[in-house]
Amino acid sequence: MSSPRNVSDVSGVTPDGAAWLASAGAYPRSTLSLWEERPYAPVVLPCGSAFDVVSAPSAFGRRMLDRMWDEGPGSGPVAEFRGRMLLFSAPGTAQRLPALLEWEEWGARGGKTAEAGRTGAVPPLLCHGTGDAVTVPAPGPGAPADRSGSRWLVAPDTRRPWLPGPEVLLWAAVRAARAAVRISIFPPADRGANVYDVGRRR
Repeated sequence: MSSPRNVSDVSGVTPDGAAWLASAGAYPRSTLSLWEERPYAPVVLPCGSAFDVVSAPSAFGRRMLDRMWDEGPGSGPVAEFRGRMLLFSAPGTAQRLPALLEWEEWGARGGKTAEAGRTGAVPPLLCHGTGDAVTVPAPGPGAPADRSGSRWLVAPDTRRPWLPGPEVLLWAAVRAARAAVRISIFPPADRGANVYDVGRRR
């Protein structure tokens, strides 16, 4: 297992990670060629084959990410884009997760119907799957965040990254909602202090 690294140390996409991202598109070689010429260029990639993406508001997405690393299996690649957290997930997650949230009564409008005051709320999560596309941050090492705040928090580093499925993300969302209630009565933590041990990813 690798030693723990600060989140800022895992923000660079490796060549294998770039190859995995490019494999999502119809023309992987063209995407890789673009990145060779312009390593700081964000690219729009389709979802549904290599990955799905679950998009959460930034603060809530950060709480989900904390739960996944502190209490669960870790995460797959994670990016920030225009104030939202993009959690890369297993193909099929985008179709299944909304149904699981509804079944658990954490509906699309957020909150658990009878318990929202006690447990907090799950805000609307945007699920991107087959037929959708997302903008991914530039893969270049140390790529500066652009004006949209686009950057990698946990960058892809392998051609076959472990990706959480809908059950893991449901678990993280529910615990993040409950954590929001607990956090509200304590002083805010230093968010820059989080450490994610990428060696723990499955």
